[in-house]
Amino acid sequence: MKRSDMSSGSALAVLSIIFFTWGALTSLNDVLIPHLKAVFEMNYAQTMLIQFTFFSTYLVMSVPAGKVVAWFGYKQSIVIGLVVAGIGALAFYPAARIPSYPLFLLALFVLASGITLLQVSANPYISLLGAPRGAPSRLNLAQALNSLGHTLAPALVGPLILAVAVVGSAELAQLPVAEQLAYRTAQAESVQLPYLGLAVGLFVLAGLVYLFRLPPLTEATERADHQRHTFAEVLRHRHLRLGVIGIFLYVGAEVAIGSFLINYIADPAIGAIDAGTAARYVSYYWGGAMVGRFIGSALMKKIDPRLLLGLFAIAATALLATTISTVGAVAMWSVIAIGLFNSIMFPTIFTLGIEGLGPLTSKASSLLVMAIVGGAVVPLLQGLLADRVGVQLAFALPALCYVYIAWYGFHGSRRVDVADAVVPAGQP
Repeated sequence: MKRSDMSSGSALAVLSIIFFTWGALTSLNDVLIPHLKAVFEMNYAQTMLIQFTFFSTYLVMSVPAGKVVAWFGYKQSIVIGLVVAGIGALAFYPAARIPSYPLFLLALFVLASGITLLQVSANPYISLLGAPRGAPSRLNLAQALNSLGHTLAPALVGPLILAVAVVGSAELAQLPVAEQLAYRTAQAESVQLPYLGLAVGLFVLAGLVYLFRLPPLTEATERADHQRHTFAEVLRHRHLRLGVIGIFLYVGAEVAIGSFLINYIADPAIGAIDAGTAARYVSYYWGGAMVGRFIGSALMKKIDPRLLLGLFAIAATALLATTISTVGAVAMWSVIAIGLFNSIMFPTIFTLGIEGLGPLTSKASSLLVMAIVGGAVVPLLQGLLADRVGVQLAFALPALCYVYIAWYGFHGSRRVDVADAVVPAGQP
């Protein structure tokens, strides 16, 4: 085996650990939502500020993150992203001690800022780490590890956060002062200890990446390329413009479904189980995405990624239609099964969006990562809808998102003509 092949393989392994870590951090929002909803006695729209704060960071911080990548290169940017995410995780300690909902949101913003930098640097890095034809397969494989983090975190950490039974403010006021203090301490520790452990893990991982030798790839020319090209230049490419919309709607749909899962499954008409047990079912949702990404990574070696994306989006739409129109186990398992078909969507839309853009890849990646703000907007809209028509009917919103993704896979992702392709300097 060539030295370069070994180096690329080792780099892919290290980056896969990073994908796993930020997957775990992101999925814990689904556990925080029912916990903080009960602690602060909020409605669905107010609770969705958790996802709004977390995912709006991608819009606010993607351009600065792109500048960091252009200046420091991929490796150093990944290290910085891990450190910033670790600082955000540490901030959960005082937020839970007070407790303060605004401080929770601030901690989430800092945590998401670090993950944004990881997205801007690690996604294109893996896409460039080998032959262009294999980019969708490589990114799907890395995203499978991201889904493993999504799967394990709710199952292992979720029950710890949701372990303390929530007491209403009126009922709490009737308890003796000592019992009130003990209750608030238990509520705080259920969040503090898990996030403190995550912070330590992030700092350790940052140190390991700093010491590890990653292949430089385009790192030497990245700064000049990033400064020479403009966003207007990138947006001339139709498949990229439509891909930005695709990422916005996909992330919005995925996050919205995950955000409502615990409350939805706990509903007496659907799963009729307690929130702590329901958190384990969230792991099945993300576990489906993990399994689907391993399968998708293999299928894309033989099947056109565009065709597979369209078919998976149609399947997700059909499952949402099923959960809206049924009750009980059928409604519960149909919404959980959507995770399997979510699997290939983000990495496939991402790689199709930057396909053929050459030196424009860094700017295009920043735009695609900015589109992750859909995870802020769509869940908030679904929260407003759920407060009016109920959680079940509100699933019609993500169904519409998947309809667009199916269209993008079949038609919107295709470049209009060969002139759209940007050929890097020095290549024929």
